[in-house]
Amino acid sequence: MQTYHLTEGGVPLLISMPHNGFKFPSEIQNQFQDNALKSKDTDWFLDRLYDFCTQLNCSILTPTYSRYVIDLNRSTEGECLYPGQDTTELCPLTAFDYSPLYQEDKSPDPDEIKRRVERYWFPYHNALQNELIRLKSVFGKVVLFEAHTIASQVPRFFDGKLPDFNFGTNNGESCSENLINYIQSTMHFHPFEQVFNGRFKGGYITRHYGKPDKNIHAIQLELSQATYLNESTLQWDEEKSTEVKIKLEQLINSLLDWIIKS
Repeated sequence: MQTYHLTEGGVPLLISMPHNGFKFPSEIQNQFQDNALKSKDTDWFLDRLYDFCTQLNCSILTPTYSRYVIDLNRSTEGECLYPGQDTTELCPLTAFDYSPLYQEDKSPDPDEIKRRVERYWFPYHNALQNELIRLKSVFGKVVLFEAHTIASQVPRFFDGKLPDFNFGTNNGESCSENLINYIQSTMHFHPFEQVFNGRFKGGYITRHYGKPDKNIHAIQLELSQATYLNESTLQWDEEKSTEVKIKLEQLINSLLDWIIKS
């Protein structure tokens, strides 16, 4: 099975969804706990949240497999994104609620992790890098938008309830300050809360590929799942999602406008 899907667009905006996959390769599926196969910590329904992006002719990159197989938004070297804070590994051993993902004595050893890097991690990142190169060669500059969602309350990672829109730019290093200013001046997020570089400052992809000095601007959005799901059942909420999708479409259009005007 193909490990990712790339839709090549015709505007200088690539939307990456590295935690949208929820499937498991058949050759390793029996290593996981039954509960892990539900892939609860998936960034659910990103395809529906951003379905309007097809009409906007954006490039879209999505994986096939769950983040439990390998986390595409982590470095292969295993550096911690948030030193001093809890985080999950390249090949996670536990879910966000600390429940074990693997059956006894079936956790991946170093050789298996290396195999997964070669089989799943590199193909996604090669596709991402090549698409950035293609778009930049055509337009001279490109924005990488990292689309993520997360439960509104995850005690393992943060206290209390998460704001609705959590933008990360590696403290301003992964994109132009003008881009951040443009979003803040053109977007009206009410009734949603928004924050820049709060608990989430951008993962490996945002930090690694964002090179504003080379006209590659990366920004991550960690959207609270409370804005579009019934969180207790992980079911799509039509009323909630309609409201938040209006803001998401405004946001993507704002990014496209900034590229044209900058």
